[in-house]
Amino acid sequence: MSSDPSTHPRRIGFLFNHDALHQVAHTAPIISALQRRAPGAQVEVITSSDRQADAVRQFLDPGLPPPVFRSIRANRGIRLVEQMLGNMVPLSRLNGLKRSTELFRHFDALVVPETTTTFLKKKGQSDQPKLIYFPHGAGDRSIGFSQEIGLFDYVLLPGEKTRDRMLAAGVIRPDNHRVVGYPKFEAFANRPPVKLFDNDRPVVLYNPHFDPMLSSWFRFGEQILDYFASQNDYNLIFAPHVMLFQRKLLASVEHRILRFRQRIDPRFAALDHIHIDTGSSRSVDMTYTSAADIYLGDVSSQIYEYIEKPRPAIFLNSHDAKWQGNANYEHWTFGPVLDDLAGLGAALDAVSPLSDAYRQIQTAAFAYSFDMNGGNPPSQRAATAIAEFMDLPQ
Repeated sequence: MSSDPSTHPRRIGFLFNHDALHQVAHTAPIISALQRRAPGAQVEVITSSDRQADAVRQFLDPGLPPPVFRSIRANRGIRLVEQMLGNMVPLSRLNGLKRSTELFRHFDALVVPETTTTFLKKKGQSDQPKLIYFPHGAGDRSIGFSQEIGLFDYVLLPGEKTRDRMLAAGVIRPDNHRVVGYPKFEAFANRPPVKLFDNDRPVVLYNPHFDPMLSSWFRFGEQILDYFASQNDYNLIFAPHVMLFQRKLLASVEHRILRFRQRIDPRFAALDHIHIDTGSSRSVDMTYTSAADIYLGDVSSQIYEYIEKPRPAIFLNSHDAKWQGNANYEHWTFGPVLDDLAGLGAALDAVSPLSDAYRQIQTAAFAYSFDMNGGNPPSQRAATAIAEFMDLPQ
């Protein structure tokens, strides 16, 4: 048998190396599409937890041979240190990568939804594997256009907005990216909405981010829960970013700030008109963005998934941001922005029905953020882009 590497199937790994599940739906739908597009390639899945592996399997086509699953794990001592530090620093993620560098060298490419993997490039492993990036969301925060993205060999993008900002930031080139759409929409399309309350009141989704600088939770969170607990006009879904309650101590890489996590008073969970979810699969599968009538939030990219169907939105400026004209807060043009909670009741009453002006802004922003007109589903477009970039037989 020939030992010529050119006669071996190209190995493409889909790497999921995060302690939460919110990134899975962004790249997992591409796995089966790539198996169909490039059947001669060896497509494999690499996860850092059993929960990740189980989540990925939900997106696979049962009519295709299942890909090989491989597991990477951090050193037990590193995991203990991470826990002692309140999970503030992703030591396990980095250690799992470091311990698996020999495994990764046997892959021609790794497809990833986060930037920690650029650790491999920083360590001088520059030629193999190629790193292919798809961002887990289409939000506006500046960290989504960080210089780390420039370390990727190829970048798949959901729409023109992300492309234009990355080009302006100099983190992609005209020849190393492709706009393919948003596989997460494809993955959760055509599902019936979930009814969470036994009444017909409007449903408000409060969706604060975890960043301790930008999140409204630390300044306004308990007051918001108190407000909804004491009224009978609205139902409330409290479904923050999954990382808000994942860690005891929250760190902002972007803003160099630390804050301890605040607890939720159990009395709120006992109320029939308040639904609390701090990290189940429903908080990442668009269940709540689909069920809500009004969005209440700060800087989470979930606002862009919410405006797939234009609806009222209210934003909380808890950190005194000078946001007008700032691209990092472009989504705050989708509805009124409150600097304090004194006007929350009036804003809730006034924001529905959605005005024509806000509807036009949301519709234009959605079209700019997501390429929905590619002819083929996003997973197929992404698979084609990967196959062509890697020169896989199709």
